[in-house]
Amino acid sequence: MKQSIYSILKGKFLISDDSFRNWRIILFISLLAIIMIASSHSVDRKVYEIARLNNEVKEWRSAFVDGRSKLMRLKMESGIVEKMAVKDIYISENPPQKIKVKSSRD
Repeated sequence: MKQSIYSILKGKFLISDDSFRNWRIILFISLLAIIMIASSHSVDRKVYEIARLNNEVKEWRSAFVDGRSKLMRLKMESGIVEKMAVKDIYISENPPQKIKVKSSRD
């Protein structure tokens, strides 16, 4: 038992006659570790991108709501009356009347 632990610590399993089998396993495990690390970095990059895009969506939504509220204030009749008063255009005293045209298709 003591001898096998010393042989593992000294690395004799890497240089012995049947070490090719051991090297294949070591290379395979190393390749899997590299793939796992690359995958982890890729996931982290995507998480940061998603967080950035969520913040950007919140900013655009806030800008949209702000623009919509400004538009609602601009469309109010009182605001339009004030702006037209500067140009000497006022609200009519008489309400509009409908003009009915009868067409004769005879």
